[in-house]
Amino acid sequence: MECALAQTETTRSTMSWTTGARGARAAVERAGTAAVFTGPVIAEIVTDIEGIGALARDYERLYQVTGNTLPFATQEWHLAWCEHLLNRSPRARQEPLFCVLRNVQGECVAIVPLILTRRQLGPLRVAALGLVGADPALTEIRNPLIEPGYERATVRALHERLASVPGWDWIQWSGVNAPLAQALALEAAPRWYETVDDYVLDLPAAWAEFRATLRRNLRESLRHCYNSLRRDGHTFEFVVARDPVEVRWALYRFLQLHTQRAHMPWGPVHADHFAAHSPRAFLYAVCERLAVRDAVRVFQLRIGEAVVASRIGFVIGDSLYLYYSGFDPAWSRYSVMTTTLAEALHYAIASGFESVNLSTTADQAKLRWHPRRIDFHSALVRRDSIRSRLACSAYSAAVSGRSVPRRLLRRLLQSRRDWN
Repeated sequence: MECALAQTETTRSTMSWTTGARGARAAVERAGTAAVFTGPVIAEIVTDIEGIGALARDYERLYQVTGNTLPFATQEWHLAWCEHLLNRSPRARQEPLFCVLRNVQGECVAIVPLILTRRQLGPLRVAALGLVGADPALTEIRNPLIEPGYERATVRALHERLASVPGWDWIQWSGVNAPLAQALALEAAPRWYETVDDYVLDLPAAWAEFRATLRRNLRESLRHCYNSLRRDGHTFEFVVARDPVEVRWALYRFLQLHTQRAHMPWGPVHADHFAAHSPRAFLYAVCERLAVRDAVRVFQLRIGEAVVASRIGFVIGDSLYLYYSGFDPAWSRYSVMTTTLAEALHYAIASGFESVNLSTTADQAKLRWHPRRIDFHSALVRRDSIRSRLACSAYSAAVSGRSVPRRLLRRLLQSRRDWN
């Protein structure tokens, strides 16, 4: 049978973080039509890991009302990030400053996970607030959890609360969704500087129905992937690791393959995102936390005794988020990464997921599946003071490459961090 799929672990799925049938998509639709809340909300600030850990019930509520499908917005991600990736160097010291907002009934309506970064280069000092995720491309989307309809109230209350916090110069709102971007435009004076594109495939109920929507050249490409292995006498097994112990073993092989892919002397350039100690420790920690909730899938393509391709997936709500991948270059002529992706999509359909997030950046490997695009926006909002106005202007000049002293500014504001 064309594109015959291995039967190892293709149907069993407990929908952790489920929001109910069609829940995630319904929540997104509600976000576009939700009534704007105009009453007061109360903002509190959490500044330590223990305090973030105590917010479990608040996170759970927000998963339900937002229909969150991103692993980067989960409590597990935030805790692992703070434990392994906070910068402690004298030149750029970081500390958590999570803003938790509640309505008058005491219900949590938003968690805005901010990190305060203080930088110093001689007499020059700047301090900025930003959403969790200033890392070597580990946190791909940094949008916070906000109940639909509370975006403007959240922005207003957060800025009012932060006005009493001394020392910071601007807030960097990186990778926020359209409702929050609109709220920022109405409640603050943002300087927009970047848009990140995310790509999502909405899934039908059956693989045959999905395959019928694919263009002919993609169907031919998939046929070639499977036929080329069969023609040369190779058979594969598609293995899905999801148990915490299995996940840890699978991550070890994934990291090897991810590094091999990054060091390929041909083809597109791919960074080794987990080359340093801190990113590797973070990956193990966050996957261990999420695997306890049955929210990790490490997809593996095994040929003979060797795993030749691997990709990490996160099950959030009724969606599968496909994270980083790796493969053995010796098997590149068989397009083993394409086969792994096709098997993962078949697994998602068989498991009843509504969608698969192909992650950010527009490359042909994603676009040929014709996903829908979701835009996430980034902006700077400075504090209303002369010092902050100057600091924010300097930062804008540094990141845009303008002005003569930009090398000094870049050294202060964007100094390369040793992730080991």
